[in-house]
Amino acid sequence: MEQFDNIIIGFGKAGKTIAGFFAKQGQTVALIEASPKMYGGTCINVACLPSKNLITAAERKPKDADNSAYYTEAVQNKKALIAKLNNANYHNVADLDKGQVIDGTAYFLDDHTVEIKADNGETVQISGDRIIINTGARPNIPSDIDGLAGLVAAGAPYYTSESLMDQENYPASLTIIGDGFIGLEFASMYQQFGADVTVLAHSDRSSFLKKEDRDVAKVVLEAMEAQGIHFIFNASTTAATVDGANAILTYQVEDGQSDTITSEAVLVSVGRHANTASLKLENAGVEVNERGEIKVNKHLQTSKDHIFAVGDVKGGPQFTYVSLDDNRILKNFIFGDGSYNLETRSHIPTANFIEPSFASVGLTETAAKEAGYDVKVASLAVACIPKAKVIGRTTGIFKAVVDANTKEILGVRLFGEGAHEIINIVTVAMNAHLPYTALRDQIYTHPTLAEALNDLFAGIDA
Repeated sequence: MEQFDNIIIGFGKAGKTIAGFFAKQGQTVALIEASPKMYGGTCINVACLPSKNLITAAERKPKDADNSAYYTEAVQNKKALIAKLNNANYHNVADLDKGQVIDGTAYFLDDHTVEIKADNGETVQISGDRIIINTGARPNIPSDIDGLAGLVAAGAPYYTSESLMDQENYPASLTIIGDGFIGLEFASMYQQFGADVTVLAHSDRSSFLKKEDRDVAKVVLEAMEAQGIHFIFNASTTAATVDGANAILTYQVEDGQSDTITSEAVLVSVGRHANTASLKLENAGVEVNERGEIKVNKHLQTSKDHIFAVGDVKGGPQFTYVSLDDNRILKNFIFGDGSYNLETRSHIPTANFIEPSFASVGLTETAAKEAGYDVKVASLAVACIPKAKVIGRTTGIFKAVVDANTKEILGVRLFGEGAHEIINIVTVAMNAHLPYTALRDQIYTHPTLAEALNDLFAGIDA
């Protein structure tokens, strides 16, 4: 049995990054990946980069373009890009002097031994002093929608976010089950590709973006509806069928009445769950929570001190940059003093790439007040920003929440052109514990979208 200093199960952002670091320290590394299509992890292959590549293509679609031909070309270009990234990520680990990539499905035999089953059925066992689980998450498929699971498994016309992006046939109509962040991104993307998009939202209209302040959520919803995206609220989907090439969904609304909607494609977008089913964690004594996510302490150790879990598989925010930060926590614990950990981690910004983008960091006004803060709040319509007027992109709202006593920024919501970039400026200020006046009085280049922070934070004192 081959012995390694480190075994990493899953080719995600944290795992592949720490693999290179281990190898540079002279430690041997085996990185196990169940599918060659996933070299590099979820973000590169089936999530962030392919979706943002398609979103960019959708935004740039000429008005006179043929929707079907343009969409097919966009998907083909996306596939070519991802193939290059996938190959580069493979070699980033496989070409390391101390690194080795092993194809196959891994599962624990005990807390130091992993067996790997290849596609041809052959197995090999390896042992590791340290094991890192980085197997990510996969889309949820609701079990209470009659017929849905089988149709998603069949592959068409029912899709997950991962499978829809590989379909080269243009769906002129798309129904999305779920109004979470992934569903909204796809709604915005396919609407820009020219599709007729309907979103079936289980909650009511007043709960749209339920974790956000109502004034901000209202602006986002109205903007998406103005773009032509149709929302059906209080919709409980009950059945999924197929009629020829079309998908038919049956749903009930608040009064109990049933209705159907027919479209060329359906996207199931109701969250993701930790990818642990095949790991046989019980053989290693690794514990999971009620959601099936691997339990970790602040240093990302599991119930076994030498086994760690990083990325989506441990729960928490499911972003590739959080997985990258998990790599920093690991390095600080294994090679440093452990001072950087989940408890001391910085503020984490988020960005949703709808049109225009919606980005956030920290607390909402509602959450800040519930937490007992004495707050000051300011809002700025994007239509008031000179650069937004220059480029003709005036949809949106910026909102800031400040601690009235310390003057530190508690949270910011940005819905508007460039929000996904500007939020990083705010995050740096928050992590440095700067007063809001630092951004209010900063000298920005002009005309830019970032200089809107001058006016936004000046509104705190108004």
